[in-house]
Amino acid sequence: MAVNTISKSTKSFGVVLFLLLVLLSYSPNAVLVRSASIISPTDDLIFVFAENFDYLEAEFFLYGALGEGLDAVAPELVGGGPPPIGASIANLGSLVKDLMTQLGYQYVGHLRALKTTVANGGIGRPLLNISSATFAEFMDNAFGRQLVPPFDPFANDTNFLLAAYFIPYIGLTGLVYANTLLQTPSAKGLAAGILGVEAGQDAIIRTLLYERLNETVTPYGVSVAEFTDRISDLRNRLGGAGVKDEGLVVPMDEGADGKVTGNILSAGNDSLSYARTPQELLRILYGTGNESKPGGFFPNGADGVIARSFLIL
Repeated sequence: MAVNTISKSTKSFGVVLFLLLVLLSYSPNAVLVRSASIISPTDDLIFVFAENFDYLEAEFFLYGALGEGLDAVAPELVGGGPPPIGASIANLGSLVKDLMTQLGYQYVGHLRALKTTVANGGIGRPLLNISSATFAEFMDNAFGRQLVPPFDPFANDTNFLLAAYFIPYIGLTGLVYANTLLQTPSAKGLAAGILGVEAGQDAIIRTLLYERLNETVTPYGVSVAEFTDRISDLRNRLGGAGVKDEGLVVPMDEGADGKVTGNILSAGNDSLSYARTPQELLRILYGTGNESKPGGFFPNGADGVIARSFLIL
């Protein structure tokens, strides 16, 4: 059997190349992928990446409010993708159902806007898992123990809002980051338009939960406030990039201008929105803390060049 030898110069080149790639991965204008190549995130690639999250949000809110999703509401946007796993109508009161219906149709609009902007409409709907079991697993991880009975996002208004708390804010932080990469005025305009609505959606969800701040989530004996803290802590842990998420109540020195403990909006210093990279978003929504290991809401991984690049071994 032949034995391959590697020269010292080749080894040195490999080390230098590895260090260069690591440094480039921290550049705001490059994405490091597991194939050891660099992707320049064009406007099209960024918007295709965003389609993944709008598919997730559209299906969750439409099914939760109406009991039917994109296949019924806007089949032309599905692109041949499989139906979501575990989608279900939620037991909602009239106000929450009305508001969640509006949010669902807003994501239909966002998808349509993205698809008319990117080449060939971007991607089809990826395989999504929005089942009770998926949300229960996220909540168990948030609390560090198994909740009994398993958390059911479709059981009532409060549970659905807590589940909804998990999703739009992630897209919001991703758009804040994406805005630093977009090149053309038209792309920046589209991102700003979507970001404005997503920020409003997150504010609505947080406000509805803030009204229930001290309500005990049955049957867990835990307040709504603690649930939001736990969910935000989980997203911070999974994201792996420090604190970019806050619950509805914070220490005063972390509140707006250091003057309040109520935290109706999650924001950092000077009340500026946090930003998350594509890697951070995938780590959270996969539920694995690893952008290369699918799971959670995306059993087969998100789609598009940016998302799939992290899956290359």
